Amino acid sequence: MIWKWLGALLLFPVQMVYLVVKAAVCMVLPPKLRDLSGENVLITGGGRGIGRHLAREFAKRGARKIILWGRTEKCLKETTEEIRTMGTECHYFICDVGNREEVYRQAKAVREKVGDITILVNNAAVVHGKSLMDSDDDALLKSQHINTLGQFWTTKAFLPRMLELQNGHIVCLNSVLALSAIPGAIDYCTSKASSFAFMESLTLGLLDCPGVNATTVLPFHTSTEMFQGMRIRFPNLFPPLKPETVARRTVEAVQMNQAFLLLPWTMHVLVILKSILPQAALEEIHKFSGSYTCMNTFKGRT
Repeated sequence: MIWKWLGALLLFPVQMVYLVVKAAVCMVLPPKLRDLSGENVLITGGGRGIGRHLAREFAKRGARKIILWGRTEKCLKETTEEIRTMGTECHYFICDVGNREEVYRQAKAVREKVGDITILVNNAAVVHGKSLMDSDDDALLKSQHINTLGQFWTTKAFLPRMLELQNGHIVCLNSVLALSAIPGAIDYCTSKASSFAFMESLTLGLLDCPGVNATTVLPFHTSTEMFQGMRIRFPNLFPPLKPETVARRTVEAVQMNQAFLLLPWTMHVLVILKSILPQAALEEIHKFSGSYTCMNTFKGRT
């Protein structure tokens, strides 16, 4: 028994070195991309913003069917028509992911009308954009229901069948604010941190489930209507991401079976700094970069 533990202890650092080298090689020589031609993709919040760009990207890369969920029929209908003109079968369903019963009901309708979902993209999100004391209680609850609990309901609705088929992928469009919160978006930061923990736990839980994987994307500020009015102090140094870029990199991450993706790559530096710097230094970084006051001009969707 002692020799067994000793062998495992000696083998562990070798495994770590091997995995690091393998990851470095894959960065230089990317692995073969997953074929999407047989995949049915469901995107929550798919009518506009990053969701619409995700639908376009999956269609461009040959997804078999695309299903859009959202709360605004006008946006869903416009995106559906656009995807159909690209030659991809597309359907939409009105669904509030924060409503558990509605999620389960519409998931059943999707299976009956379209078929099994093999890629689920949890993209739907809202942001209230106020401090805790200025926030309405119902608005705070809405953020948690949609941004966090909605992922519980959608994943519970579609994951069991993925496990049966041994074919599936759960994708979460998260935010770098899950790792580094800012004032003025306490509802959003809290919900995204919870969502990140959910995905981290789910990803580990799927290690022994063949054919079923997960991807979490954590982008920097993206230029969409949802964060309209947000101002960064040095926009030339830290320009907002384009939604089409986030969508493209997300689909690539799914095709490469990448578990976690930070956008842009410089956000890795942020994670390292948070791990080693004292709180006082981090506070000065927030003030200097403008993230301390970036939500003061926030307007959001009109």
